Amino acid sequence: MTGNILVFIERREGDVKRPALEALSVARRLAEAGGARLDAVALGSGAAETAGKLGALGADRVLACEAGFLDLYAPEAYAATVAAAAKSADAAVVLAAATSMGRDLAPRVAAKLGAGMLSEVVELEPGANGGLVAKRPVYSGKAVARVSIAGTPAVATLRPNVFPMGEEQPGRAAEVVEIEPGIPEDRVRARVVRLEKAAEQELDVAEASIVVSGGRGLKGPENFALIRELASALGGAVGASRAVVDAGWIAHAHQVGQTGKVVSPDLYVACGISGAIQHLAGMSSSKVIVAINKDPEAPIFKVASYGIVGDLFDVVPKLTEEVRKLKA
Repeated sequence: MTGNILVFIERREGDVKRPALEALSVARRLAEAGGARLDAVALGSGAAETAGKLGALGADRVLACEAGFLDLYAPEAYAATVAAAAKSADAAVVLAAATSMGRDLAPRVAAKLGAGMLSEVVELEPGANGGLVAKRPVYSGKAVARVSIAGTPAVATLRPNVFPMGEEQPGRAAEVVEIEPGIPEDRVRARVVRLEKAAEQELDVAEASIVVSGGRGLKGPENFALIRELASALGGAVGASRAVVDAGWIAHAHQVGQTGKVVSPDLYVACGISGAIQHLAGMSSSKVIVAINKDPEAPIFKVASYGIVGDLFDVVPKLTEEVRKLKA
């Protein structure tokens, strides 16, 4: 590789998000293969304090911009700062997690760098003449395309929960390099002024390693209690199909699918979900899929690792009970 690698480190309330650490681990492997330096860029108050965690996972340097007006996501300012950091670091590759923030930020950075971009990749390797070669799902997950960027710089977003995190090296800290914002505060035209949290904080389906989802087979919103109980027993997040979200049974934040969130957990349990192509597009890359449906012809069984043909009102409570027994 003819240049260095830069990873955007997404933080929420000062904590580094797990998908960013997954991206950092991928970058470490690329850097070692190409003899490149690995830099991480963190923005907002306390950015420099991430050096210990990021260094333990392989970062050589942390480019820290401690500007307070970057504590909350501001697309203009973030893009300008990350692009400036990439140029100063002589980055041939810029990586970010394909979270809501990463999907918005990465194309802006690519445009500022005049770079090619790959989105939602599930496999990544260096190209023969620089750049990147990757695999990404296309056509709603029905096929996987092998795509590449010839030359550098190259920008890519990595689907969360697909790439394993590397082993930490305790005691290894990254060098901290303070950087300035890429744009003055008074030139930022739009910014987030505050975050309104839901009364009950729940795991985000896009980042959870276990997701339990419910569909129209639940027959009513009150029966989502069955899904929540199983998710709680497994230590997972609660997901839903578009039909039940449109019906108002559960908030849109839980929707899995083409018009919702794309998930790639270690375990996905689909309860009373028929498996329309729009839903499969959002969860078909899950490592293990368990389907519970009383219709043996339901499309969900075609992608399931394990299938249970039965009434979810009988199956789910028994499954929850057995999980609790095992954990006890």
